[in-house]
Amino acid sequence: MKTVIIAAALLTSSLAVSTSSVAQCTPSSVTRAQVQAELTEAIRSGDIFAAGEISLKLRDLYPHRYPARPAAAGKTREQVTAELASAIRGGDILAAGEIALKLWELYPYRYPARPVVAGKTREQVRAELASAIRSGDIILAGELGLTRRELYAQMGCARFNAKSARQM
Repeated sequence: MKTVIIAAALLTSSLAVSTSSVAQCTPSSVTRAQVQAELTEAIRSGDIFAAGEISLKLRDLYPHRYPARPAAAGKTREQVTAELASAIRGGDILAAGEIALKLWELYPYRYPARPVVAGKTREQVRAELASAIRSGDIILAGELGLTRRELYAQMGCARFNAKSARQM
């Protein structure tokens, strides 16, 4: 219990220090009393992160110390059975086994045809690709999954060099 009080006191003091510096820079519509009320509510409900590197809230660490949250309203039994019947009719349930396909994908002749959405033309795709190359929005090869623009931003470059984009 002492660790909870100490953690709350540390959090309150760090919030007070950080909010005092922020309050000088930006005007706020939230009053001090409202912030204190929110803090006491967060302490009461356990919605404060625990001290240390755990990155869990106190409610998650010690669920027996805090009141249970109200359960979200679920679907009725009739709604669930109607959804299941619709999924079975349309083949939208997974096939048995290790294959990760739905039944309509495995056996398309057993289920009603799905509407086909019109795609882009070849010219539209080429124009989109040229625009992405110009703006640096092409994902680079490798494990990072970054676009050229994001990579140059991380390297501290002020501008994306269009000439280097054409070379790659």
